[in-house]
Amino acid sequence: MPSPVSLMTLDSLQKCVFSYNSNCQETPSDYIAAILELSSLVVRRQHRLLLHWDFLYHLTADGRRFRRTCDTVHRFTADVVQRRHQALDRLGREAWLKSKQGKTVDFIDILLLAKDEDGQDLSEEDIAAEADTFMFEGHDTTAIGLSWVLYNLACHPEYQKRYGCSNCSMPFSTMCIKESLRLHPPVMAVSRRCTEDIKLPDGHVLPKDTRNICLISIYGTHHNPAVWPEPQVYNPHRFDPENSKNQPPLAFMNCIGQNFAMAEMKVVLALTLLRFAVHLDESRPVRRKPELILRSENGLWLHLDPLGPSCESRPPHRAPRAIHSPLLREI
Repeated sequence: MPSPVSLMTLDSLQKCVFSYNSNCQETPSDYIAAILELSSLVVRRQHRLLLHWDFLYHLTADGRRFRRTCDTVHRFTADVVQRRHQALDRLGREAWLKSKQGKTVDFIDILLLAKDEDGQDLSEEDIAAEADTFMFEGHDTTAIGLSWVLYNLACHPEYQKRYGCSNCSMPFSTMCIKESLRLHPPVMAVSRRCTEDIKLPDGHVLPKDTRNICLISIYGTHHNPAVWPEPQVYNPHRFDPENSKNQPPLAFMNCIGQNFAMAEMKVVLALTLLRFAVHLDESRPVRRKPELILRSENGLWLHLDPLGPSCESRPPHRAPRAIHSPLLREI
């Protein structure tokens, strides 16, 4: 069962990528079900060593389900790309661009206008692959990031009170989000292939070998006390421009879609915290659960306390009212 936050981010991404109103928060669809099922299948496969070989995996029930759900996702994307391509071919590039003036240009539009290194248009397969990647990777990580930042602000009402005020500066909003992403990075590690020799600080060398994969721990870097003093403490002021100007460039790692994700998180958090004070549900302890992304074992449960018309009415230390919401219950 998807969480309300995951459905919200997926709905938003569908609108921005495809200009498509999925209404998945109210009405289920085959495409949404396929996206969610793929996420579950990928995690399950990671925990079964023998299924890392494709020929074995595709003989299993999970492998057959994986292929069926991939086909559903690919058909949806291919259909959108093909219809948009047909409109571009019918009107011509100049007329098509003119028709877009004053209107929202979505991700598919940008890909249709893109050129490769040889100045050629991207193929429909290339465009579909980019759109699939953006859709599959871009909704659940943002949902988890939103969940953890609301959890951290619930743990620290002094920051929440300032964040929720209408006169809160945008830099402080960014600081709160980045510190939460440091403390609870949705993606805990990335893998890379060595295309050149890499010398480590201790003198050891990782040799160039594209057959070998190096795992880079984002979680470990973000919790390294040599880089981040008191790494387990939630302190947004770490990301004050004055405090962070001397930080190593890779002390804090984010994703390629960070600009889109950051904009979405700022809007959602502002709309939430201007209306509600968020409090922890003390009866449900939080325990981290590392999977494909960093979840909580039993979800993140919060109480929402409606606020008055001004931010001064926020009760930062008041006991929560009886409003109990599974707002952050994760998949």
